[in-house]
Amino acid sequence: MDKTVQLLQALTEAHGVPGHEAPVRALVRQYLEPLGEVSQDKMGSLVCRKPGDAKAPKVMLAAHMDEVGFMVKHITKEGFIKFLPLGGWFDQVLLSQRVIIKTHKGDVVGVIGAKPPHILPPDERNKVVTKKEMYIDIGATSQAEVEEAGVRPGDPVVPRADFVVLANGKSYLSKAFDDRVGVGMMLQALEALQDKPHPNTVYGVATVQEEVGLRGAQTSVWAVEPDVAIVLESDIAGDVPGVKEDQAPAKIGKGPSLLIYDRSAIPNLALRDLFIETAKEIGVNLQISFIEGGGTDGAAIQRHRVGVPVVVLSVPARHIHSHSAIIHRDDFDQAVQLLVAVLQRLDAETVAALTR
Repeated sequence: MDKTVQLLQALTEAHGVPGHEAPVRALVRQYLEPLGEVSQDKMGSLVCRKPGDAKAPKVMLAAHMDEVGFMVKHITKEGFIKFLPLGGWFDQVLLSQRVIIKTHKGDVVGVIGAKPPHILPPDERNKVVTKKEMYIDIGATSQAEVEEAGVRPGDPVVPRADFVVLANGKSYLSKAFDDRVGVGMMLQALEALQDKPHPNTVYGVATVQEEVGLRGAQTSVWAVEPDVAIVLESDIAGDVPGVKEDQAPAKIGKGPSLLIYDRSAIPNLALRDLFIETAKEIGVNLQISFIEGGGTDGAAIQRHRVGVPVVVLSVPARHIHSHSAIIHRDDFDQAVQLLVAVLQRLDAETVAALTR
């Protein structure tokens, strides 16, 4: 297991749903501290300042460290736990999935359940079970037993899933690639810059609460006051049965992707072109992609003060917002390679030209 695999495993297996990022934040801080001057804003986002050959321009690399999860909202008298989602969840991927409830007494394992199909009338069996009809079962028989285990309303609930290297050796399966893959890209780019010149100051930012409204980006951008920003994300891979290319064009194993559009932001066109041209120069296969049904931290950063030039560089991932997403190592490595090359080109003149 090489250094990159170890990094991605550590990041994805760490716990950290929106508003409860402390475990993953502690891990990310350990990785950041040797790479620059680390600070933390009052929302909990981490900022790592890496000086280069000039104080300006200030380049913000933003990747969110929270993952989709749940929160305990109610415990029934029979000992079942009702929950609410933290981030977007597709109801079909939830049933029978194991989860971990993070309590003041320690971790409690449970499973998401609903009415058994055996007792449903025929007209209900083919209907999608919605989250409001589901519950978490920890094997308890009463409310008192659940409370004795330490479970309380407000406790965060994390998907229980491990990191696996798949059969081809280059595809990785895990929870939380959205967006621990972006955090990994940021960390490896900052590490690469330790012995490479760059005509700027780079700020690596691991944001919080992206999945519930881009909240960490809204505060951390004030801490940085960037001249330009690159958001590092996971993209929706459309290379699965039933998806048309005009719905989601990115494919795993075909290179990183650059978003030309998402529902919340349109990238700076000159910065977009810089990525495209740089990719051609260094031999990186850059896929052009779009997301019609979602957004990124770029929306909050782009609207800061009088505006910030922003672009979104991604690693395509299958099955995001589930317990088990898949990425490809080649896409990750090429994304880091391209990111570092662009950072070395973002001097004052280039950044000033982005908004002319």
